[in-house]
Amino acid sequence: MGKMFLESGDLVGVTFWLVSIAMIASTVFFLYEGAHVKKEWRLSLLVAGLVTLVAGVHYDYMRDFWVVEQTTPIVYRYIDWLITVPLLMIEFFLILKAVGAAVGTGSFLRLLVGTLVMLIFGYLGEAELMNVTLAFWIGMAGWGVIIYEIYAGAAGSAAKEASPAVASAFNYMRLIVLVGWAIYPIGYVWGYMLGGVDQGALNMVYNLADFVNKILFGLIIWHLAVSESGGAGHDNETA
Repeated sequence: MGKMFLESGDLVGVTFWLVSIAMIASTVFFLYEGAHVKKEWRLSLLVAGLVTLVAGVHYDYMRDFWVVEQTTPIVYRYIDWLITVPLLMIEFFLILKAVGAAVGTGSFLRLLVGTLVMLIFGYLGEAELMNVTLAFWIGMAGWGVIIYEIYAGAAGSAAKEASPAVASAFNYMRLIVLVGWAIYPIGYVWGYMLGGVDQGALNMVYNLADFVNKILFGLIIWHLAVSESGGAGHDNETA
């Protein structure tokens, strides 16, 4: 079968298209900018670029699948999340390490375990491989571990001791996790616990949430890296 074309009236397909292009453009931006900040911040921007690259590839594939089948298998979205969400959690650890903050590997492990619990049980529930309500609450417990760690745990405490720029960026990043990520459990409840939701509408909500949460997350890290490297336009390739 040849390449299928997106219909102009297919609003769900349009959101897949917009997100895939935006993710690819963001990848180019983050990787380019990563070459012009202090070396301590290059890994953070590389990871930001990897997040949007993985998402861009997945969204391009999901768009094509949607155009042909007018549906998106749950497993495709979770493959994306299983790669990108742990990378986003790594960013909390990386920006603190970049400024020498006292945060240990225990913090990283708690963030990783919380992420995996949240995603694995979210998938099991949405795929109806276990009771959707039970899976929801176990997944929420994983999200709770993440929220605790970045607000009241070791990562949150270390951020308070960092520079004002790092503390501010850390605060915006954790607001995304607290507020921006709330759309996913809301979508889960709406689509799988209450039932009857249109899958097209749910896909649009998830698409726009990924657009904001992943790209904005990376932009916050970019702004921090530039600020800590001496400001916009300041080249620190040999720093």
